[in-house]
Amino acid sequence: MTITNKIVTENLVLQYSDGTESLKDISMNIPVNSISVIFGPAGGGKSTYLRVLNRLNDLANVTTVSGKAHLYSESGDFIDILDPNLDVTALRRRVGMVFARPVVLPMSIRENLTYGLEIAGVRKRSLLHEAIERSLNQAALWEEVQDRLDDPAMELSGGQQQRLCIARSLALEPEVLLLDEPTSGLDPISTGKVEASLQELKKNYTIVLVPHSVQQAARAADYAAFFLQGKLIEYAPGNEMFTTPQVQQTADYIEGRFG
Repeated sequence: MTITNKIVTENLVLQYSDGTESLKDISMNIPVNSISVIFGPAGGGKSTYLRVLNRLNDLANVTTVSGKAHLYSESGDFIDILDPNLDVTALRRRVGMVFARPVVLPMSIRENLTYGLEIAGVRKRSLLHEAIERSLNQAALWEEVQDRLDDPAMELSGGQQQRLCIARSLALEPEVLLLDEPTSGLDPISTGKVEASLQELKKNYTIVLVPHSVQQAARAADYAAFFLQGKLIEYAPGNEMFTTPQVQQTADYIEGRFG
């Protein structure tokens, strides 16, 4: 069975303990092997939505989460992401996340990539090396670091550290990669490398990206969702969203009239 959507959310509501409602009845499908971009002004619920998908909101002061969030496998089976009895560690292996600021471990480049695999029980050196080379190639970093894998990861540039964080997620071979403004602190050259690698990665992974600008959203999006004050205002293929938006609020934001 071939699936069309990797993630399906229906009537998703999330409220924090201070009474703030961050997500208001979000229904949206994330197509498989695509880049789905979630964009909009700060405070609109974009990052919260990502954190629902791998349960990082479990660590926040959340009082209410309701609705449906399902992760589908190639067999057509699904797991209920919101199930309170779900193995969250297993979920996060399937749904990896990279944040705006690179957080490398105080270890070598090599150890940053093997750490998660070793925790998962992988010990065979040939498998570890294969994962290192594969993930660094996928993150467009292999050629830059292949001769210095035992150097401290902290010695890498900011752009290299961010691509190492992407590689670290990819080493575990997740099905979904969540990216929360992954290039917000990077120079244009590093940003271009990350964006180019995403276009290759979507052949094998489903990517959900919160971009750092409307311009990046337009460049990257196969599908785009405009979030405003916790609501999904419009959802459409990227080439339609950024040329002929159907909702005036979306058009106003894309054209820079607010935000």
